[in-house]
Amino acid sequence: MTEGVLLAIFAGLMLGLYALPEKFTKGFKYENTWSLFFLLTMFVVPIIASVTLIDGFVSIFGNMPTDIWIKMGLTSFLWGVGVMMWSKAINHIGLSLGFSLFIGTIILVGSVLPFIEDGLPPTNKLTTILLGLFVVLIGIFANGKAGFIREKVEKANHENKEQKGSMATGILIAVIGGLLATGFSYANAAGRPYLHEASQAAGNAEWITAVAVMFPIFISGGLVMTAYFLWQLTTKKAWGDFKTPAFGKNFVLILVMAFFHYAASALFAFAAYKLGASGNTVGYAIFNTSCVVTAIISGIITKEWVKASPKARKFLYVGLSCMVIGIVIVAYSNSLA
Repeated sequence: MTEGVLLAIFAGLMLGLYALPEKFTKGFKYENTWSLFFLLTMFVVPIIASVTLIDGFVSIFGNMPTDIWIKMGLTSFLWGVGVMMWSKAINHIGLSLGFSLFIGTIILVGSVLPFIEDGLPPTNKLTTILLGLFVVLIGIFANGKAGFIREKVEKANHENKEQKGSMATGILIAVIGGLLATGFSYANAAGRPYLHEASQAAGNAEWITAVAVMFPIFISGGLVMTAYFLWQLTTKKAWGDFKTPAFGKNFVLILVMAFFHYAASALFAFAAYKLGASGNTVGYAIFNTSCVVTAIISGIITKEWVKASPKARKFLYVGLSCMVIGIVIVAYSNSLA
């Protein structure tokens, strides 16, 4: 149990930090960086990793039942749509509130969704899991409140501020996007049993199952993500920005981002397996919460909150504390009989 919890936390840590190299790219617009990122992380890295590491790759996926392909493909595609909707929600309600609503929805719904495939755990375990999720959500929304206060002050201090869309529309987009993005959790729960059995039969190590599970998830989810950013490159006329002397350096930095993003997701899948019967639920909650905690702490370290008001920082610290406590409660639930 301890190994699974630690792996889920480390996976969240990786996901919370994967975008850090983006700060060091030069000469690229937002669309250049993220279109190349999604191309690498959704197609290039998973395909190379899967074909290289999985013995019996063709046989395993060639014999995968059609219903599993449909479940994984459809819900992974919805995951991709959800992520794109989140990026749109930010235009309406800002990064902090959009991030909190999106991740809050993912943690609440995505942690419960695997019960459809796995069945409900014993009452005492289920009650403890739900209690931990409730505490995590208090932390998520306290963090959102902190960000909302901070953004309101920053907006008031800038006369030439960007006009944002409707708050109600942004909230709706963020929540619907979060609901769709939980497809990642369901796809993992739906595909892992078959892929684990087939991978083991082919003589692969246990951890290879995580690589196998990520293959259909990333390919399906990548279709919508990559298509969206290719369209953005065209509409923003950013194709020419790839022609920069810093392209080589940028490519390496973005490749590192892609590897960490993919590795974090695969590591979560392995952590879920190690956590046992309720691993999809417990692991997903720990994975996403530790990602948020990592993002918050990195923001504090890089002094993003130095100019924030005392009230905003108070909500931030309360939220951070609640999320840590929630993680501990969810992790403890996995030790219950």
